[in-house]
Amino acid sequence: MSTKMNPKLSIGTWAFAFGPFEASPWPFRDILRYASDAGYDGVEVNGFLPHPVPETYDTPAKRKALLGDIQAHGLGVSAYAPDFRAAPPAVADKAAYLELAKRYLDFAGDLETELLRVDTVLPPLPVAPEVYVDRFARLVDTWHAAAELAASFGKRIVWEFEPGFWMNKPSEALRAVREVRHPAFQVLFDTSHAYMSGVIGARHDGEKEILAGGIEAYAMMLSDHIGHFHLIDSDGTLHDEETSTHAAFGEGHIDFTRFLRETGYLVSRCEWWCVDFCFNAEVEAWGRQAVPFIHRKIKEAGLG
Repeated sequence: MSTKMNPKLSIGTWAFAFGPFEASPWPFRDILRYASDAGYDGVEVNGFLPHPVPETYDTPAKRKALLGDIQAHGLGVSAYAPDFRAAPPAVADKAAYLELAKRYLDFAGDLETELLRVDTVLPPLPVAPEVYVDRFARLVDTWHAAAELAASFGKRIVWEFEPGFWMNKPSEALRAVREVRHPAFQVLFDTSHAYMSGVIGARHDGEKEILAGGIEAYAMMLSDHIGHFHLIDSDGTLHDEETSTHAAFGEGHIDFTRFLRETGYLVSRCEWWCVDFCFNAEVEAWGRQAVPFIHRKIKEAGLG
């Protein structure tokens, strides 16, 4: 299928605050300057301190100034990725989750982004079958209610599945988004997480689920449900044995030309593509290389 694409590219600001940067996070304004200089169109905002959170930007004036600063650097916001650790959706009281979601959706609106990024919060530890059934039912119910809330704000929720969190098998990703069954709830397709989930079977409980067609098959399996796109390479390993290692583009196992040629029509629906260098100490250098790399791969795939 022939599709021309010219996505907006953003970079996740958490890359400058987590892992090797945790002891000395980059100030948010420094990231804005970096993203602008490196040729990005926007940032995907990390919703963990010291980066912007509703409690810090607690007045309309502060939020307007924050957005003004972002736009003054020629940037937009691709999504907001806040902290739901206080209310894991599969075990917490639904009202507590929705209270957080409302706060974050309101903040996302002030940042002029349509997307709120979520995960299951829980680690991928084995649980008894009856516990799994209960958690899954609560998860679906809570996320459906959150999607209803998001729709009332004119927003969408995008779920990022990954090895570091519960529900990380391909069949689980498909089943969950189908059973939430709401147009305002979609999946966030991350190439590195898809590789570790669908090709390596990292941190799968019980029998590993491996997709013979690789991440291309994964994307096609989720084709009706992809609402946001993260790009990063994978070397087939886990960072600290927890979640996917975010490798430099071209240094891992993902053939981005093939991926875009075969499934680019799926991710072309996403207005923003976000580069995710989480836990990568070389983000400053490699993040600059990412923009021309992605544009080159789009052209190589015949989609430019």
